[in-house]
Amino acid sequence: MKPLAIALGDPAGVGPELIAAAFAARHEAGLAPFFAVGGAATLAAAARARGLALAVESIGHPEEAAAVFPRALPVFGAMDAASRPGAPDDAGAQAAFASLRQATEIVRLGAARALVTMPVAKAALAVAGFAFPGQTEFLASACARPEDDAVMMLAGPSLRAVPLTVHCALAEVPGLLTTAMIVRKARIVHEALRRDFGLAAPRLAVAGLNPHAGESGRFGTEEEAIIAPAVAALREQGLDVTGPVPGDALFTPRARAGYDAALAMYHDQALIPLKALEFDEGVNVTLGLPIVRTSPDHGTAFDIAGQGIAHPGATIAAIRMAGTIAANRAAHG
Repeated sequence: MKPLAIALGDPAGVGPELIAAAFAARHEAGLAPFFAVGGAATLAAAARARGLALAVESIGHPEEAAAVFPRALPVFGAMDAASRPGAPDDAGAQAAFASLRQATEIVRLGAARALVTMPVAKAALAVAGFAFPGQTEFLASACARPEDDAVMMLAGPSLRAVPLTVHCALAEVPGLLTTAMIVRKARIVHEALRRDFGLAAPRLAVAGLNPHAGESGRFGTEEEAIIAPAVAALREQGLDVTGPVPGDALFTPRARAGYDAALAMYHDQALIPLKALEFDEGVNVTLGLPIVRTSPDHGTAFDIAGQGIAHPGATIAAIRMAGTIAANRAAHG
């Protein structure tokens, strides 16, 4: 079985120490073999700073990772940076970008079966020549897919939530929503829940945009003009879809029991409940791509990097989910 590839993230953030912590917990967490792309010295230093007694071993090809994994953290690629934890710099951003590019290509070419990306600082990456709003958009381009086909889903033990608009100003959201866009992304989510998560009959719930889901047009018309027609079209196509549901009612325990994924209209409508409920286990998974990609659903946390207090739960969950999705895709054909 091919290993998973992990992109380093910003070496001044918590990514390297969380990769090391996940490797140290690999047996108890039941993680599939993985290797980091670049950052051998950074990872070794991060492990020492966290008090972890683990070896880091360079490999010449991804296929060597499985043999090395029982004794050492495999690292493929020579890129690295001498960044200090908590002090991001241009060299670190360059290393993060190089690791992401190489890890993506490794997975795209089939030498690894899934990609896990650690957190990056988008502003620092932009200085390094990264011309995308985020890693999700970069991956769509790398896979030669339309940007709208790369759908972000945040997943935890009790909630899956999809923001239909992502990295944009809140004021832009109403103008970006269309019935066709909602239908297209809902179908991508539905197919991913079947193929990647093994759900035979996925149930989707679609949020409203405005307070009280518009209150019959009193607080906005997007529900009646855009969202409800999308829900009706999806139902006509045979999908199990409810909505538009008021955003303040969609994430209660009783409501969550009635769907497998919630489709939110904007970034924070999806991420606030996910992070409130599942911060230490939340995973960002990209749907709609030919490759498997997951990421821990948190940022670089420069303020606590190198202090040994960053929780590895979301990284472990991201690695585990990448392996599970890859296995489900292989079984699904």
